[in-house]
Amino acid sequence: MRSSPALLLLLLLAPGLGWLAGDFSALPLLAQSKETGKESPASDFWSFQPIRRPKIPTPPTEDRTWVRTPIDAFILDTLHAHGLRPSPEASKRVLARRVSLDLTGLPPTPKELEDYLRDSSPEAYEKLVDRLLASPHYGERWARHWLDIAHYADSHGQDQDRFRPNAWPYRDYLIRSFNADKPYARLTQEQIAGDVLFPDNPEALLATGFLAAGPWDESGLRDINENSIDRQVARYLDRDDIVTSTMTTFMGLTVHCARCHDHKFDPISQAEYYGLQAVFAGIDKAERPYDPDPKVAVQRRELNAELERIRSLKGRTDKTLLTPERQKAVAAFEQQRKAATSAWFVPVPETWQAQKGSSLRALLDRSILAVGPTPEKDTYTITLSTDQIGITGVRLELLCDDTLPHLGPGRASNGNLHLSEIRIRVHPLGKPDQVKLVRVKTARADFNQADWGIEKAIDQIPSTAWGIHPEEGKPHTGVFAFEKPVGFEGGTIFQIELDQIHGGGHLIGRFRLGLTTSKNLLEIAAPLPEPIAALLALPETQRADLQRCELSRWLWENQLSREWDSLPPQSRIYCGTNQFPSEGSFRPATTPRPVHILKRGEISRPGALATPAALEALAEVKTAFVLKNPQDEGQRRGALAKWITDRENPLFWRVLVNRIWHYHFGKGIVDTPNDFGKMGGPPSHPELLDWLATEFRDQGGSLKKLHKMIVLSSTYRQAVSSNPEAEQKDADNRLLWRMNRGRLDAESLRDSVLRISGRLDEKMYGPPVKHFLTQPGIHVTPTADYEQFDVDSPEASRRSVYRFLFRTRPDPLLEALDCPDASQSAPVRNTSVSATQALVLWNDKFILKQSEHLAKLAEQSASDSAGRLEFIAQRVLLRNPTTEEVKLWGEYARHHGWANLCRVLFNCSEFLFID
Repeated sequence: MRSSPALLLLLLLAPGLGWLAGDFSALPLLAQSKETGKESPASDFWSFQPIRRPKIPTPPTEDRTWVRTPIDAFILDTLHAHGLRPSPEASKRVLARRVSLDLTGLPPTPKELEDYLRDSSPEAYEKLVDRLLASPHYGERWARHWLDIAHYADSHGQDQDRFRPNAWPYRDYLIRSFNADKPYARLTQEQIAGDVLFPDNPEALLATGFLAAGPWDESGLRDINENSIDRQVARYLDRDDIVTSTMTTFMGLTVHCARCHDHKFDPISQAEYYGLQAVFAGIDKAERPYDPDPKVAVQRRELNAELERIRSLKGRTDKTLLTPERQKAVAAFEQQRKAATSAWFVPVPETWQAQKGSSLRALLDRSILAVGPTPEKDTYTITLSTDQIGITGVRLELLCDDTLPHLGPGRASNGNLHLSEIRIRVHPLGKPDQVKLVRVKTARADFNQADWGIEKAIDQIPSTAWGIHPEEGKPHTGVFAFEKPVGFEGGTIFQIELDQIHGGGHLIGRFRLGLTTSKNLLEIAAPLPEPIAALLALPETQRADLQRCELSRWLWENQLSREWDSLPPQSRIYCGTNQFPSEGSFRPATTPRPVHILKRGEISRPGALATPAALEALAEVKTAFVLKNPQDEGQRRGALAKWITDRENPLFWRVLVNRIWHYHFGKGIVDTPNDFGKMGGPPSHPELLDWLATEFRDQGGSLKKLHKMIVLSSTYRQAVSSNPEAEQKDADNRLLWRMNRGRLDAESLRDSVLRISGRLDEKMYGPPVKHFLTQPGIHVTPTADYEQFDVDSPEASRRSVYRFLFRTRPDPLLEALDCPDASQSAPVRNTSVSATQALVLWNDKFILKQSEHLAKLAEQSASDSAGRLEFIAQRVLLRNPTTEEVKLWGEYARHHGWANLCRVLFNCSEFLFID
């Protein structure tokens, strides 16, 4: 648990003292009773109390013009109470750069700044703010802040830091949501339980990427024994990450401090902590398939429901299966089946050979069986001959056999196989020198493993393949349709190569090849399951009602399955879910797993079963945590989402407005944004915090309105100025008698350099771009070679929010500039000034290359030195150079070149800091 030794000492020695050196008697320090001065019950602590809209202070007459928003009235009232006055307003140039970087993470262009400076109307600044809030770059900027809090990355972290190829849709969801000004309560509900509360909205499903944004222990949760103690420990720790992230982000509470015992400072019991774990006991961090199109999502869901209903009728006599319509469908299928079966012919294989060590044996039914050694990879080559012309396709039947693992049809230990590529060549009989490659236009199979569809067998990419997991132990069929019919008068030789080069011994065990001249070969039926084939072999008049029902049910299920297969391919999102394909022992929970209250947090000392619940200390919350079906994991998350976002939940609204305040002023009204408990910081302006919270809530939770109110205030517009008298009273500027000076954060610095050099690619959304090169290694953790990456490549020009975030291999440039470790939530970024930073900014390849680009732009813009200096200064510093600077900079450029001058300016404080 986070704690401050200095604060603890202050509390022990002088509980009645005001905050730091100033007289802050109005600020509650821990939970003290105003009447007795004694510590009151923990639930009486200020942050747990209901939000009350305080009265806006009335400013003195002489200061009324300074008060532009109610924010200013509260700030001014506190300043006057401590004998302080606000600082003058910053210049228009400084203010334009400040608000542009705050709201979009990018500096204004010289043209944008010039337009603003020329606008002398009283509304000029407000128009600038409105334009920035409407910019798509606003969403990119504030999504980046949120990703810090959610500790998002594109890799798992832990000891096996494998890539997450589909985490990024959550990042794009955030950008779109911030740009659309989605109400904050809705934004929160979607991130906790969007798939449950808004099932018809794919965007809401993407939001649940929040639950899986943190690290994932691949070895503990996937690679070790399912029933081991270590697997149980890993599950509790993984749920702890979700609980911690949820409750610190939306509630500002350190509930994880109650893992081993009741919380020592805040009103949170150990039972409540494990109750929150139970809320998330039905989900894992995994890749969930989804449909981006809402209409397709509804269609798929309805098909799934109908399929479940039809499957539930197996082995039963049901009148819906014996309707005239269903029986007509069975009769039509039988006729089609007879026609389809006769459309294929199976030539006798003439030669069969395996290149890498398998032994192939031809069987009497014209199939081929692989026996003997099982190499890692192999290629089977089979030749067939036919005197028919106009051949339109090849059928590959994958057949079961008693000699194969799990009956096959593959030779892998689980019966699976991987067909990497099928190649088909033909030549006239007796003329092998006239061989030509046959182009396959389309392919279709009766079953495709997720991400291993049959189309991967014709994509000419060796690393992809057709697979059949988990449908091993059954026959399967693949049909390959030619671009145009083939065949020669006098006979044709077919040479068919089956490449199985993906590795791991995933070879075909038994197979049979067929040819056809049909033009509708993709509709030709696959091999039937033996029980269905046996039923069809019976004359219709000899079938019992139960047999007729089973034929009807099987056909109905197949029709629905074909409809399902015809839907557009699904996308994937890495999120908190129980809907994902199993991978070894890593399987989704069908119902929420049991969560025990662990005595002292030890897995070996399980206590009572935990009951899903919220916290009792927040008595004002009116939304009850009620579960109609406790075994429905979605209801658990949905109930928590509604409880957290309750209108009367004081922490929910206070925590958010404090975060926004922190990002605008460099420090929150509460300087511990993730901790609003007793060990967190006290509020510097408690009445202002409550006024902002109520205003934000009552205005519908509009973040853009909150931003606008803050940045339009005179408090925000103050200059970064010095005042020795004020510094003596409030050295840390907690009372905001001036604006705080800030340093460009790592991403803003990098993006600003790109914009200034003219190289910024403003393309939005999509998979993350890797700013490093990778090489395969002996472990699953990929390498990350940042040194060899081409910093001038198109990928290097995207905004930093789109870069690949690698937990254990951070970008050296951004890491040196205090970009946080994505393994932990970073509500406040460290801001340091070090020699390492100076060296990185002077020597990093990225800065050097962008300096060259800016120099080239300057040389193209003007032929004389003065013009180039003006061009560079306007882009980097947003001003013209002084007479002295023209002299010094011009001399430097003559001796060291224009690129080095740009490099110097990228390293100067005026660029690196925000006044």
